Amino acid sequence: MGPFEALGVAPSLVAVLSEEGIDTPFPIQALTVPDALAGRDVCGQARTGSGKTLAFSLPLVQRLPARPTHAPRGLVLVPTRELALQVTKVLRPLAKAARLRVAAIYGGVSMEPQKQAARKGLDIVVATPGRLIDLVDNGWIQLHDVELAVIDEADRMADMGFLPQVDHLLRTFAGGASVDGQRPQVLLFSATLDGQVGSLVRRYLKDPVRHEVAIQAAETHEMTHRFLAVHHMDRVLVAAAIARSTYRTLVFVRTKRGADRLAHQLQRENVPTAAIHGDLRQSARERALKDFATGKLQVLVATDVAARGIHVDDIDIVIHFDPPEDHKAYVHRSGRTARAGRGGVVATFVLWNQVIEVERLKRQLRIPDPVVEVFSNDPRLADLARLAPAVQTAS
Repeated sequence: MGPFEALGVAPSLVAVLSEEGIDTPFPIQALTVPDALAGRDVCGQARTGSGKTLAFSLPLVQRLPARPTHAPRGLVLVPTRELALQVTKVLRPLAKAARLRVAAIYGGVSMEPQKQAARKGLDIVVATPGRLIDLVDNGWIQLHDVELAVIDEADRMADMGFLPQVDHLLRTFAGGASVDGQRPQVLLFSATLDGQVGSLVRRYLKDPVRHEVAIQAAETHEMTHRFLAVHHMDRVLVAAAIARSTYRTLVFVRTKRGADRLAHQLQRENVPTAAIHGDLRQSARERALKDFATGKLQVLVATDVAARGIHVDDIDIVIHFDPPEDHKAYVHRSGRTARAGRGGVVATFVLWNQVIEVERLKRQLRIPDPVVEVFSNDPRLADLARLAPAVQTAS
């Protein structure tokens, strides 16, 4: 019996995982899958990149046997359209093996293809809250048959102001009994379970089992943190120098205009770059993500909101071109590197007037690394891991 079969995963789904080269469950999967398969409501607390998508996808598919229904019986709520596409990509081969129909429902694109998918009938819907509400209110999708609902990245939902919409949707089916008298099962995954997320848990999850996967020591050891004092007129060249020494670099900025400007400036330095933010057409966002994932682009410049749907493996360096607003944003941004045991470097640019806020950030994160002054011709930029002694964040 293999590791996934030992968790109770059906052999047909284990075969799909094996074809994808997935043979060993991540900790969050090992903890939550058995309880979810047993029908329990589950709260899973783990950071982005910990394997949460499979942790809910496997129970979702296995607990929804194929049968001739029209309205969806499985629902996954996600904060962004990029994440909707990522989750659907993971779900689709599993759903195919179980003869279930799945579709992504998200805004920013024409509603017609989504209406057509709903008209044909769906077993599982992966949706952003706003677009799903539009389809429900217009009668294209009904939620009265939902048997299992997943709320993914609930903390991001809260940060983006989506929890009232999530609450509205859950009230339609999770606030009471379903058609057959049984209350739907709810699985919630989040990096944090306090504040508004905690209220959601208390309102809609019944006697949930809670599982937490903290950042492992080995992972934090692999994440190297660097704080670089840069000059305003030189920082684009510093970013270019760092990116040239890596295969894949993700750069964070605070504004959409700043993302476009930096992408253009890096392109002028002959660094293949694209920007991703909320003002771009969905097709442009998807093309940029695909080019970044396949290596056609060396650098992706992103705003915080747009980056919440980015799940690209093997990101070598995360650059905070603009320092994050708080320590939570730092952890979320930085978590895009050093995933699944791989190493990674996180570099924060510090202008002269940002020293105080960055020092405050370091104290909150318990990172004692010094701020090191660099210029774009500094040869050390080719190997940031050796710039100073490595220091890890406290988990």
